Amino acid sequence: MPETGERWREYFAFDEPYDNQADAVRRAIRAGESRGYLAMEGPCGTGKTMAALAAGATLVRETDLYERIVVVTPVKQQLQQFVEDLRATNAGLEDPLDGVALVGKPDLCPYGREGAFPDDAGVHDRCEDLRENTARLVEADDGTTEHAAAPAAIEAELDDDQWWDPQVASDLAKAARPDAAGQRTIGEGALSTAGATSPYRDVQVTAPEELVEGDDPPLYCPFEADWYARNTGSPVDFDAGEGNVVTLDDYLPAATERGTCPHRVMSVMLERADVVIGNYNHLFDPKTRPLVSSILDEETFVVVDEAHRLEERVRDLLSDRVGRQTLKQARNDLNTLLHRASQTDEHKQQVRDVLAARDIPLEAVERAETFYGDVIEWLDGRVRDFLDAEHEGWRADPTTLPETDREIPLRDPETVERDDLTEWAEREGYDGGLWRSLSGIGAAVEDVIDELGLTRTPVCAAVGAVMGSWWERDHAGHFRTVELEYAPADDRHVDADYEAAYTPGLLLYNCMPARALRDVFDGMGGGVLMSATLEPLDVFTHVSGLAFLEEGGEDRDPRPVSETTYDLTFPEENRASLLVDCEPFTARNRGDPEEMRPLGGNWNPTRDEYAHALRSLARSPGNVMIAMPNYREAKWAGAYLDDAVDKDVLVDESSSNEATDRRKERFFAGPGKVLVTSARGTLTEGVDYDGEKLSTCAVVGVPLVNIGSPRVRSVRRAYGDAFGEDVAFEYALTVPAVRRARQAIGRVIRGTDEVGVRAFVGRRYCPGARHSVYDFLPEEEREEFTRMTPDFLSDQLSAFWSSRR
Repeated sequence: MPETGERWREYFAFDEPYDNQADAVRRAIRAGESRGYLAMEGPCGTGKTMAALAAGATLVRETDLYERIVVVTPVKQQLQQFVEDLRATNAGLEDPLDGVALVGKPDLCPYGREGAFPDDAGVHDRCEDLRENTARLVEADDGTTEHAAAPAAIEAELDDDQWWDPQVASDLAKAARPDAAGQRTIGEGALSTAGATSPYRDVQVTAPEELVEGDDPPLYCPFEADWYARNTGSPVDFDAGEGNVVTLDDYLPAATERGTCPHRVMSVMLERADVVIGNYNHLFDPKTRPLVSSILDEETFVVVDEAHRLEERVRDLLSDRVGRQTLKQARNDLNTLLHRASQTDEHKQQVRDVLAARDIPLEAVERAETFYGDVIEWLDGRVRDFLDAEHEGWRADPTTLPETDREIPLRDPETVERDDLTEWAEREGYDGGLWRSLSGIGAAVEDVIDELGLTRTPVCAAVGAVMGSWWERDHAGHFRTVELEYAPADDRHVDADYEAAYTPGLLLYNCMPARALRDVFDGMGGGVLMSATLEPLDVFTHVSGLAFLEEGGEDRDPRPVSETTYDLTFPEENRASLLVDCEPFTARNRGDPEEMRPLGGNWNPTRDEYAHALRSLARSPGNVMIAMPNYREAKWAGAYLDDAVDKDVLVDESSSNEATDRRKERFFAGPGKVLVTSARGTLTEGVDYDGEKLSTCAVVGVPLVNIGSPRVRSVRRAYGDAFGEDVAFEYALTVPAVRRARQAIGRVIRGTDEVGVRAFVGRRYCPGARHSVYDFLPEEEREEFTRMTPDFLSDQLSAFWSSRR
């Protein structure tokens, strides 16, 4: 095992590490050297970002174990922090680490950014179509290219198996320039984006007649063509970014000005980078992962930031949904091909020939088309039966249906058994062979639609893949359900009566992401998973797949996993940490908030007790955030506090990002206010309330998800199978809820000089209480909290703030 000693200090950007930071670096290095993983809880002030980068840089530069660092974080603000810390590191290095920050294709496509695509075309799909068209246009006649074919300015060493012609690609790029049309001068009518002007016209372009056969030249992308002209190289290097770290703000305008696809430029650079910084999708989403798959291997040291979000986010990424309209579109894709084949015997033979080249008979397409139609009919019947049982008379007036999302389980969540759709299909003769063939049939149909030039953007391959997974995935770890998303139709065309209120879809829900996570982590050399709220770490290592990794298996060697927790290093006297002992704020105790009118005083004793606590907390100096269990309760608390305190009261609700940002800015502006939100909302984590933006945060109740939800019950059952029935509820529900609560109160103290109050309100946070969550708090954190009843809260707050004057 290599011995790096204290060489990590060369890659540490500052004079001296924070308390615990040096220990974190050393632990991360040891984990990497042993081909293992470190799970690390470190609150704000630990310096986790720099510690992880210093450790990774040391392993890359001072050992022969690693070639690169891959960082993933679900928070844009944290991504920027990694960029800034890497630039700070490079400022002290003679040979800086090359870094690139990744973004999605829609952010990088010049045409898409400037609205040059049709309104009904998604940027991703449109880009893929243009890429395919461009690839066909630049394909060399004999599959190889001589060096002389490439212009001197773009000479490169060509692979023996190079299939494109760089000269043709160069000609395509030139043909898209404004002056190439013979009607404009250079620079006039050119496409501009991100403050940069491209060499190309500001409209989509078709291939020059001399480069294509036939009367219908295809659209193509000159940015893509230029990439081929450069022999799939990048005209942008790492010195385009500050400190050799390039971001969207660097490579987007630089690539645009040079006329090369910015997304291709990013892809080339990530292959050469020492440090790649992206989001969770890049590592865990099967659809996005191919972008970086070539660098995800045993020579990669991975850093997973905000790892408390890992379980929930990856579960969503690994779950598949296909909507009714998408099923209908897939059926119509197949019908389009069948209609073509029915027109004449010549057309039928043409379709058969193209399908035969892909080993798909025309009869298989007919069978699949019938299947999709029957599935849609089955889905409609299942939804109507459910609504009939729940809401009598809805068919006469669908607007009377509840304005909320609904869920129709297709099996008992507590029992591992086949779902209703699968059983129906088998009774109808649609066996596993048909389900498994749908992906291949869809891919073949899409190829034929493309080859025959039919004007359609098909989805049948993607839908076929989901349907194949529906049949193949196990029933212990995957739950099947019909999801009804509340979406009033307004002017939208609907096929089924219930679509006036709901958009239905089939959901294949991943209950157990830990095994998929194990496989991802096992494919890399080692790394760090870190957050301010990972405790209890033994629970985290189980649900994140690290415990499975440590166990090994028949086809895999055990990998070492270590754990560490660091305490909050800011002065303890700057914070008051309170446990407010109130009757547990459960649905049974508190009643329906819409029936509890604050001004009328008809609420029950539980609400009266919490009203006392909320009033005292809201009157605390400065900005106060009250995090309720959900938005309905936030509405109740906001209505009460608006009358009870002499402050502006802002009530958060589920809304767009733009509306949430506006609410947040109002909260920050001017004198102290009260913000009432949901503990499961977007304002309780990932938001930096530095300085005096937040002086008090109180979390009311334990923010559990709806434990009666069928999919939540299925997760609990799956966790019982994997980890033991005695801990299933804790692992699946309690621990994630406590982490949510800890994230919220963690917004208060963000720096050494900051002062504030952190409060958990509800008896379940107290030691010894029934169903107490007290033991799920880190030991050092538990010791800080003072327990009291609401009667003493006001005096305690006054005493704390008086001591800080």
